[in-house]
Amino acid sequence: MELVQLLFIFTLAAFLGYQLISKIPSQLHTPLMSGSNAISGITIVAAILALQADLAQDDLVRWIGFAALVLASINVVGGYVVTDRMLEMFKKKENKKE
Repeated sequence: MELVQLLFIFTLAAFLGYQLISKIPSQLHTPLMSGSNAISGITIVAAILALQADLAQDDLVRWIGFAALVLASINVVGGYVVTDRMLEMFKKKENKKE
């Protein structure tokens, strides 16, 4: 029964996350990436804790926790890459004179 509840929460979170992101204008996606890195950091910690819990004796729970850990890590790294590229756009470019 606990597995069904966890899958329901996962499905609900995925649906709500998609609905939330799809309503944000494209101009705000890049600035909000830094904020999503913090949320993904929390997801990484939660996935690690879930993998260490007593419930993690089931192989399906281990795979879901591992998938959450991998996907959240990809999101954090991608978010920092996009944020770095965005900040690079605001740096002054030096004119090279020949």
